[in-house]
Amino acid sequence: MKIQNLTEKFGEVISSANILPLVLLYLILAISFVLFRMKNVEMDYRIHDISKDIQKTINDGKDVKARKANLLSIERLRKLAKEFDLKEPKQSQVILIQ
Repeated sequence: MKIQNLTEKFGEVISSANILPLVLLYLILAISFVLFRMKNVEMDYRIHDISKDIQKTINDGKDVKARKANLLSIERLRKLAKEFDLKEPKQSQVILIQ
C-alpha cells in the first residue's frame, strides 16, 4: 500500500503543470550534452586519423627524395655508364639549355 501510495504521489508530481516542463527541459539538456560530447569524441578520432595520414605522407615524401638522391648519385651513374660501356661525351656533344 505504501509503494502504491508513493507511486501515485510521484505520478502526480511529475504530471503537474509546474514540474513537467522542468523535467522535459532537463532531459533535453542532458541528451544534448551527451550528443555534443559524442560528436566531440568523433571529431577527435577524425583529427587523429588525419594527423596520422599527414605524418605518413611526409615520411613517404622524405623516402622518395632519399631514393631519388640515391638513384641520381654520381657513383651509381658512373657504375651504370661502365656497365653499359658509355663514355664521357665530347664537348661538341654537350648542349646547354638555358
